[in-house]
Amino acid sequence: MELKSVKAVVTGGASGLGRATAARLVAAGARVALLDRPASAGADVAKSMGPAAVFTPADVTSAEEVTAALEAAVRHGDGLNVLVNCAGIGTAMKTFGSRGPARLEDFTRVIQVNLIGTFNCIRLAAPHMAKNTPTPGDGERGVVINTASVAAFDGQIGQAAYSASKGGIVGMTLPVARDLAELGIRVCTIAPGIFETPLLGTLPESVRASLAAQVPFPKRLGQPDEYAALALHIITNAMLNAETIRLDGAIRMQPR
Repeated sequence: MELKSVKAVVTGGASGLGRATAARLVAAGARVALLDRPASAGADVAKSMGPAAVFTPADVTSAEEVTAALEAAVRHGDGLNVLVNCAGIGTAMKTFGSRGPARLEDFTRVIQVNLIGTFNCIRLAAPHMAKNTPTPGDGERGVVINTASVAAFDGQIGQAAYSASKGGIVGMTLPVARDLAELGIRVCTIAPGIFETPLLGTLPESVRASLAAQVPFPKRLGQPDEYAALALHIITNAMLNAETIRLDGAIRMQPR
């Protein structure tokens, strides 16, 4: 798929990986809808990107809100052929510790946003993509890119909920790609390592430096634009399908 023909929705588009991806797409000539929480900075971020970007507020766990946001995105872009799922949360909790058992509602919330929210957006975006005219040659109608994490494979102490949610995204990549193959829709997942995002920015500098030192090479935190660059490559490379790609500088997370 050519980037100038992209009509995309990027969830979590108001910050971090999503914002970087949206900015790269707009710079490449695409039209982009930033889907993020109503209380986010999405409106200001979209305005800063110019008329090719629009803010479509929604909670990814809500069928009604995502449906409305996707319809607004379709009106803005005159269609929809790319979905990039970057929305997500993380909550540290030990299964059992000094405060007793983990709160089930905390575990459930992480699964609801990260895993179910991702699937919710895919299932509601697919009908829009299915209406597209197939591209010449391969007959492609759409591309879905999900965001997992190296925690899906190397979950640390306190990451049971987060790892389970991201492992679920990895696990559904192949079956969802198979489900949508007959429609000409590809599905891939990126599993980032430790990236410089607003969430990481809340940590003390000493902790950030320690995390960066764990990366074999390059010995630093990943940059959101590096995630965005891979996302754009997936969009343009039709042979990438049903694959989870680690983007992590060869890090393998230790227990803590």
